[in-house]
Amino acid sequence: MRKMVLSLMSVAAVALAGCNNSSPSQQTDAGASAPTSASTAAAAAPANEVSGTISLREPTQLSPNAQLVVNLVDVSATAAGAAPLASKTAPAGSFPQQFQLTFNPANEKTDDIYVVQVTLTDGDRHYVMPIQAPVLTKGAKNTVSIQLMAEQTPGEKILAAFTDVQKQIGGMKVSNGTKLEANISRGWQVFRQAGEVKFIRELVDSGDKGFTSTDYAYKNGNPWAVVQQTKANKDAKPSAIDRAGWDDSGTLVLKQHQVGSGEVQTLDDGTAASLHKQALTILNLATGGKNK
Repeated sequence: MRKMVLSLMSVAAVALAGCNNSSPSQQTDAGASAPTSASTAAAAAPANEVSGTISLREPTQLSPNAQLVVNLVDVSATAAGAAPLASKTAPAGSFPQQFQLTFNPANEKTDDIYVVQVTLTDGDRHYVMPIQAPVLTKGAKNTVSIQLMAEQTPGEKILAAFTDVQKQIGGMKVSNGTKLEANISRGWQVFRQAGEVKFIRELVDSGDKGFTSTDYAYKNGNPWAVVQQTKANKDAKPSAIDRAGWDDSGTLVLKQHQVGSGEVQTLDDGTAASLHKQALTILNLATGGKNK
């Protein structure tokens, strides 16, 4: 019996020794399964694609007609005028949103500089990137996060310029005039700078028919912005405010009609044309036909 017990213990010891002496290569292979899996995943990531997220700096409700353009562009000096490496145009949809651009790797030049360029257009409103988004080469990644910022519309630019001139009239040379008509009292101030009419403020009291206060801005003898307030009387709050402005080519780009303190609507072309005519009429009247 003693010999049998010893024999069994010897077998167990040999079995344990066999477990402890498993080959190093077997242990290494088991532990390497995770890195192997990761490298496989990396290899599966497309080398012919750039992707990322596009968001708006100031969230806003876009119209159904808004269009989004995403380009992968070589911005190297030697590539000036070259077509985008990849491009996509589509309805804007909602933000933030993901994008992917697929390109032919054979067209990529490792010494060049590539960026993703995104533009968003919604009517007169344009959204642009305040900073560039480099990708692909020079250590840049293939994934980027892009934020778009709204630019002023042409109309907003004119209104901002008009407001700037309005703030400066205190330093300009001023002259005054009045005219009495049937049931209408008209008065104005003309503001000049370097001998040129820059601004006219006109007050028209039509009695029971109401009161208007109108500011006109001029460039080279031509009206470029008009803001007219319509009131029940001189001391009343405006019941309506109309704003019209024209670019250097004479195209109407500022067209706002606001009822009271409510929502701003689009000014109709007929009213804008009437304001332009009024601007020419008061300029002729206030300058004695000299327009300066």
